[in-house]
Amino acid sequence: MATINVYEQYFEAKMKYNGVDRKGALVMLIADSDAGNIKYEAAVSFFPHRDEEDYAVSYDAYFSKVLFEDKGRRSKKRDAEYLESIRKHIDEIAKEAGGEVLWDKPLREARYE
Repeated sequence: MATINVYEQYFEAKMKYNGVDRKGALVMLIADSDAGNIKYEAAVSFFPHRDEEDYAVSYDAYFSKVLFEDKGRRSKKRDAEYLESIRKHIDEIAKEAGGEVLWDKPLREARYE
């Protein structure tokens, strides 16, 4: 099994979860391939981000949505397709969970695999 974060980036965020204010979010596009199958997943993890050095991601506020799962393999075309719509999917996930990702306030540069 090969799990790769195709994309990940940290943003400012708003959420209160388990009684803790979450001011940061790690946004990810994950590709998981195994035995001729591929799965793409949009995921967000909200974390406290108490100061500029605090990037300790807490996985109690982790939410995800499977975008695609079928026989096949990872491809640049699929990566691009899901990267293009990542914000829309994350907004849906975050709203359902009671949070918000502040897209115009990145905390770090995006990382692509």
